[in-house]
Amino acid sequence: MSIEKIIAKTFEELGEGLISGNFGSKPKIAITGMGSEHGEENAMRGAVMAAQQGVDVYYIGTLTHPLVKTVAVADEEEGHKKMEELVDTGAVDGAVTMHFPFPIGVSTVGRVVTPAKGKEMFIATTTGTSSADRIEGMIKNAIYGIIAAKASGVENPTVGILNVDGARQTEMALKKLQENGYPIEFATSGRADGGCVMRGNDVLMGSPDVMVTDSLTGNILMKLMSSFTTGGSFEATGFGYGPGVGEGYDKMILIVSRASGAPVIAGALKYAAELAKNKFFQVAKNEFELANKAGLKKLLEERKAAAKPAAAAEEEVVAPPTEIVTAQIPGVEIMDLEDAVKVVWKEGIYAQSGMGCTGPIILVSDANLEKAREILKKAGYIQD
Repeated sequence: MSIEKIIAKTFEELGEGLISGNFGSKPKIAITGMGSEHGEENAMRGAVMAAQQGVDVYYIGTLTHPLVKTVAVADEEEGHKKMEELVDTGAVDGAVTMHFPFPIGVSTVGRVVTPAKGKEMFIATTTGTSSADRIEGMIKNAIYGIIAAKASGVENPTVGILNVDGARQTEMALKKLQENGYPIEFATSGRADGGCVMRGNDVLMGSPDVMVTDSLTGNILMKLMSSFTTGGSFEATGFGYGPGVGEGYDKMILIVSRASGAPVIAGALKYAAELAKNKFFQVAKNEFELANKAGLKKLLEERKAAAKPAAAAEEEVVAPPTEIVTAQIPGVEIMDLEDAVKVVWKEGIYAQSGMGCTGPIILVSDANLEKAREILKKAGYIQD
């Protein structure tokens, strides 16, 4: 590089620093360009878009462009090996790719722009497996989502739990962590009845900063939110499926889909650069320390030890005489609904299961509402 180009580059970086407040070298982010359903040119377009917005892009593939540094490879397999080499040696700060074999315990936090209000929202999680146990996985996903949001500049991200199987048990566990000192801030649903368990409307509105769900549901949400305007074959908006997060995991690998269009690839590269600037791994370390101090590991061990909160299903329980039931008790996990009804029956109170607008409910008479609520709390089906 000539002295003139060195001087020009120095002034360029100085100008970017004055605008952004970040001085010094820009994060180096690699992208594997081969394997996209839309061709290698699509990946290069995304790389160039990100470079035009200040990301130092290392393009792994066969194409070249003046704004990016090309690392030439012959095929997709060689490209993945080169990407891992660049990450492992520290030649780049992170990488974006279309698939990666994350270990169990690590999953990715996606980032979308919600259509109702144009608000960014993190979906925790979207690929990978946090745990073989669904509830344990969702509890971990909440922590992972908070880490990704904080490392992207959201100081106190609000957390909502999508109303899927396991939502209520996840809510109870996270609120226990909060009671033990973990600084989690729960979101409130945009629907009139509120609560931190989110409905489909909240996905569109972006009611929480972090939407917690299982990774399969999260993957579907990412695809819907990224390609709902294009008919599904081209992901046009958002930041991709995000970085792999897990306690002790130290590779910054972000995922996009083979259907991701250039704008999403550019978004993923910018997402990675933000994480690198904001010391992603240090944020993760701090967050896990706080969660473990509040009893996360003990809570997860207790979760494994208890397959369900009560064993009423194994008993033959006869229903008390029928009475009119109009009072609702929400908060019971759908998989435990019939067991919860039998727990109430055992105490001589007639109850029915039902489905309200916020999810599963137990129906009892107005006169028995408080007593039934206490029975369910004591059995571990609901919490305050």
